[in-house]
Amino acid sequence: MMDFSFSPDQEDLRELAAKLLGDVCTNEHLKAVAATDSATDEALWASMAETGLVGIAVPEAQGGGGLGFTEACIVLSEVARRAAPVPALGVAIAVEILKLADATDALEGVATGDRIVTAALVEPLGSPRTPYATVTDGKLSGVKSNVPAGTSAAAFVVSAADGLYLVAADADGVTVERQDTTSGIPEALVTFEGAAARRLAGSDQLDAVLDRAETMTCVMMASACDAALRLTADYAISRKQFDRAIATFQAVSQRAADSYIDTEAIKLTAWQAVWRLEHGHEASAQVATAKFWASEGGNRVMAAAHHIHGGMGVDRDYPLHRYSFLARQLELIFGSATPSLARLGAHLAATPS
Repeated sequence: MMDFSFSPDQEDLRELAAKLLGDVCTNEHLKAVAATDSATDEALWASMAETGLVGIAVPEAQGGGGLGFTEACIVLSEVARRAAPVPALGVAIAVEILKLADATDALEGVATGDRIVTAALVEPLGSPRTPYATVTDGKLSGVKSNVPAGTSAAAFVVSAADGLYLVAADADGVTVERQDTTSGIPEALVTFEGAAARRLAGSDQLDAVLDRAETMTCVMMASACDAALRLTADYAISRKQFDRAIATFQAVSQRAADSYIDTEAIKLTAWQAVWRLEHGHEASAQVATAKFWASEGGNRVMAAAHHIHGGMGVDRDYPLHRYSFLARQLELIFGSATPSLARLGAHLAATPS
């Protein structure tokens, strides 16, 4: 039997992250950060590093907390709940890859926030599970799109046709171009032209890496949907038409109820995938299921939130748009609903009943 409840220590971690992020990420503060060139809250990232949240899953030998995948996902869930503009996802994925590859020496300085190592796994075209970058004589060539925190990273963990590699951002042959994305937080298009690369793992590890990366995005989607749903509920209770709160209208209440069901399904499937990965169980079907729900259900939740809010939903002074933009990015990264469903179908077809 799977138990998704947090231990007391994990609950303390969640509360710490919620407190730190909640105190800082007010609507006015996030508007001010969004107006900066980087659209990233470097001061908040430094505070997260100081309290141990950045390095929660980094080994103790590299100055981190030495905890596991679940703890990393707890921090990410609270980052998404506040739509915090910090490079948490890319760094968390890179940490998981370097731990799986037993290359944690590359994590020096990450836990303290002094250095960013991020994951470059997204292809400009095609599936991230079929990378096109190639390596010849230790030199990597290829292009990666939508690299989180790519403009400030010191190193990239890169997927290639024959495995996973570590490439320094200042290596010869590396070109980083800023990409402005739907979330408002810049990412990067990174071109590698014969850049010196350190081999981390073979191609047989790519699916395991992407399973963890996808699961992290699903956990974040669950929190983003929960936050948007709470905003919607509060608005529907306070907004009145014909001297009645619109929450009492049947069409509104049914739409909100459907969103609640979708949000709970995203949460359940995401944390089931976390649990299986943390405990070393086969999880490919569960990850595909979670990503399908995160993409399909997340899209429905955000659409309903905007419809119930009406004109308020498109007001950039109101916080809903941050969750909507974040959700759209999480929906599409590493594959949307259709490829996830196709992967699940292939898995079921190949699995004896």
